[in-house]
Amino acid sequence: MHGLDNLRAIAIIIVMIFHYYPAPEWLEPIAKIGWSGVDLFFVLSGFLIGSQLLNEFKKNNNISFRNFYVKRFFRIIPTYLVVLLIYYLLPNLREGSGMAPLWKYLTFTQNIGFDVANSSSFSHAWSLCIEEQFYLLLPILILSLFAIRLQTKAGYIIIGLVILGILLRVYNWNEYVQPLIDINKGRKMARSFFENIYYPSYNRMDGLLVGISVAAIFTFKPKIKQLLINKGNYFLLLGIVLFLLAFQINENLISYNNAVYGFPLISIAYGSMVIAALSPVCFLYKLKSKITFFIATLSYSIYLTHKLIFHIIKSEIINHELDLDPNLTFGICMFTAVIIGLLLHLTIERSFLKLRERILDGNKKRKKKLSSNTNYG
Repeated sequence: MHGLDNLRAIAIIIVMIFHYYPAPEWLEPIAKIGWSGVDLFFVLSGFLIGSQLLNEFKKNNNISFRNFYVKRFFRIIPTYLVVLLIYYLLPNLREGSGMAPLWKYLTFTQNIGFDVANSSSFSHAWSLCIEEQFYLLLPILILSLFAIRLQTKAGYIIIGLVILGILLRVYNWNEYVQPLIDINKGRKMARSFFENIYYPSYNRMDGLLVGISVAAIFTFKPKIKQLLINKGNYFLLLGIVLFLLAFQINENLISYNNAVYGFPLISIAYGSMVIAALSPVCFLYKLKSKITFFIATLSYSIYLTHKLIFHIIKSEIINHELDLDPNLTFGICMFTAVIIGLLLHLTIERSFLKLRERILDGNKKRKKKLSSNTNYG
């Protein structure tokens, strides 16, 4: 899906720029919005994983938990564990103040009860925690909805969950953030915002819910799907307008407007762009770029390692007292992050993806053989 590859490449690039501090002056507008790249990843995951599960249920009236979790395990866990091992075995390379307890990384609960002041190393794994929790629960929720015949109410449930997220963020802002603003505790306020609003799973479901909504429409509503993809360029324009509107309303990341309205509005904007990327009439769909395909393919490995690479390179430049142009330093960091991502992809990620295919193929052959023997008997 070339359109989705283009969006995935955009997502990882703006996240990298956001995490590169300070960003070159000419990239400051992108750096200010770069945090939203994670929300684009959430929308993409919601659509892709939702489509996979819903199409399987539509075809078989069931979901193979084994196959799904095998796919997710070999896609996510090996590369993640390698990077986590590097962080723990080579603490001098860490980019932050410290690590959360190991069990939180292994159980993908790092984003719950996050200690920003003392656990900022490998902090970007918070978004992976949300995705893993999503992978764990979504197949169960889909089967449960169909089992109790609530699938026709799924749209209302999703809207209800979005509203619930808004209410939770209002409560958390008033309870944990506003009191610190009132007594002018700026640094504590920022930490409290990230710990109580930005990182917890229950506050960040908007992107995943938007992605699932698009997946459900594309799976079960073919007429609506055709209507949407026929208007791909309009949806791209709508996504851009909503995106710009979101950042006009939300003056900065740490703000009440962003906490309450920003997350769902940005997710809807990215959802519109995903629809555009799936439309054959849209240039996002038609653009077959080897560069964006390359970056999209490496996006997971790059995401896991880029902050560590940025820190190492900047530290070496300082230690060797090199007076480099800031743009050159930025270019070196970005290039090196891509190269390390490529190495990690080739040595770990791709190897385990091949192993995954062998396991799944073997499972298919065993089922086929069992079915053949049963029919013969």
